[in-house]
Amino acid sequence: MTALRMRARAILSEQELVEVRTRVTWKSIALIVHAWALILGSIAVVAIWPNPLTFLLAVAIIGSRQLGLAILMHDGAHGCLASNERLNMFLSQWFCAYPVFAETGAYRRYHLQHHARTQQEDDPDLILSAPFPITRMSYRRKFWRDISGQTGYAQRKAQFLNALGDPSWPLKQRAAHFWEKLGPQCIVNALFFAALAAAGVWWAYPLLWLLPLLTWQMVITRIRNIAEHAVVPDSNDPLRNTRTTRAGFLERLFIAPYYVNYHLEHHLLFYVPCYNLPRVHKILSRSEHAARMEVQPNYLAVLRLATAKPANEDRPGALVSNVRRSRAGADVDNNQIASGF
Repeated sequence: MTALRMRARAILSEQELVEVRTRVTWKSIALIVHAWALILGSIAVVAIWPNPLTFLLAVAIIGSRQLGLAILMHDGAHGCLASNERLNMFLSQWFCAYPVFAETGAYRRYHLQHHARTQQEDDPDLILSAPFPITRMSYRRKFWRDISGQTGYAQRKAQFLNALGDPSWPLKQRAAHFWEKLGPQCIVNALFFAALAAAGVWWAYPLLWLLPLLTWQMVITRIRNIAEHAVVPDSNDPLRNTRTTRAGFLERLFIAPYYVNYHLEHHLLFYVPCYNLPRVHKILSRSEHAARMEVQPNYLAVLRLATAKPANEDRPGALVSNVRRSRAGADVDNNQIASGF
């Protein structure tokens, strides 16, 4: 079945469309600077006051900003960071994608299929929402795999092995393939490690960059995936096959940075920069479409919906991880690592 479509002019007036579509480069740069300021500030706090509390707080904040960088890369994939495409890609790649081992171009090609075929059988992101609802025990197992680093390790290992190419290839071909897949990402991360080492905090790279990337970032990426498309009321209605989740200050700090919670609005108008999505939400909330919109009050409410399957139907091992199921065993690439927006 084909999902219904909504014309932009059926949602907003011509003037409103012009205003919300306007890309303001300094706002995008400000969000990127904000993400890196929180990352570096968290590292500084641990360096000055090293204790378990500041360490755990830093891991959670940095993990959320790593997701934030992926979100801003996602804006770049939609051409929303800057009106100039070269600047848009420069900001997206070097300051957002490469630091978290992603790549905007590959992600763009993959992600636009999701927008074209949302919640349909050929939606490449359907695997992220199809298993739900699940039992609470099943979610606890997933949470443990995420927070313990098992999910992140499996994804990065698959990504690295894919970048190495086929062992039967000549060394020169394998080196070229690795550079294409992960070369710039490794350079940016090497420079980041070198900068931290020069500042006398080399230990921050493994403990406060890689560790959050493999743990808390995995936890909140799964929560975000669930919130966006899992257990939606109608897979064929553009107002009900995607969800917006209201987020308070703590949720925006630790789970849903940079307006990612306005996912319904993003799907309706995917060329709108993330900082204009709250305005789109307000306009829609006052429109005739408000009653049909799939909106949840917070992420806890979404998780309750997604874990509503009776406990007696729990079958450990019946649902394998997204990475192992993705593409029925195909290689994991940068686009799959950052999928789901």
